[in-house]
Amino acid sequence: MSDIKSYICDNPQRLDIFLASEIGQTRSQIASLIKHGCVKIEAKPVTRPGVKLKAGQNIEVEFPQAKESPAMDIDFDVEILYEDDDVLVINKPSGVTVHPAPSVKEATLVDWLKHKGIRLSNISGEERHGIVHRLDKGTSGAMVVAKNNESHEFLSQQLQDKSMGRYYLAVVNPPLKDDITTIEQNIGRSSHNRLKMSCSDNSKSKYAKTMFKVLALSSDEKQQLVACKLFTGRTHQIRVHLETINRHIIGDHIYSLSPKQEKSERILLHAYMIYFIHPTSKKEISFVAELDNVMKNYIDKKFDMEQINEVMETSNILRGFSTNS
Repeated sequence: MSDIKSYICDNPQRLDIFLASEIGQTRSQIASLIKHGCVKIEAKPVTRPGVKLKAGQNIEVEFPQAKESPAMDIDFDVEILYEDDDVLVINKPSGVTVHPAPSVKEATLVDWLKHKGIRLSNISGEERHGIVHRLDKGTSGAMVVAKNNESHEFLSQQLQDKSMGRYYLAVVNPPLKDDITTIEQNIGRSSHNRLKMSCSDNSKSKYAKTMFKVLALSSDEKQQLVACKLFTGRTHQIRVHLETINRHIIGDHIYSLSPKQEKSERILLHAYMIYFIHPTSKKEISFVAELDNVMKNYIDKKFDMEQINEVMETSNILRGFSTNS
């Protein structure tokens, strides 16, 4: 059953600011309640968060029952890179889906978070679990998870204003021609294959920018280890942008040119570094997620490891991009 509460406005002010203060939640969560038709002023439904309240007005809020599902049993481990009261930074394993979906039958990262006790506010009726950004199922690496509502809003804003950044590592085929390759093309859902995204200029596609930096050439000169810097966070962004220049990531069977050419247990794409402003200290912090054994062993076989250890130094990667951003 829904929970209905009433509040009296003492001083003229915006509806969302008033309710955020009264309920103790963020303005975006209040906006979600209003969007879902859960707020009334003097018994009349309201649709805009910025409505100006008058002194003495009665505001009625209906809190919907949370859609909460029990956690599935998990059969995977997640490496924790950092944890405090506000954030959790993890190294997501390849093969783990971040969010539940009708097509997903196995346990997800959200199930792991439920077992860990991370359950954010369900004020809008949907239980949230701190997922600020996502990684594809096959992609491994660094992710930050919010442990409270305030941190969730603060980190989500950083995704929008680009003060949160991510650098990926990928093994690509064939090699890129230039040391630095920048691709700026809008990305949207493919009209030919619903599993894929594609570059297009239709009204539903969104701006996307990726920069690729060559790190090393394989011993047979057929593959490259590259670093990828995301300036936006579109679905399959790195993979789609590579496809536009006839390149693919080893192990990627959705966007690859010739899936049987090179075999790998997983797509060789890894979120190597993440940096963001901490919600409480307001200082920038950064983390490195080490490669798993599958990706590490593949690179070990194909590349000169002495060179790899040198080029994978975080300072080298950051320096390579800083002069070209």
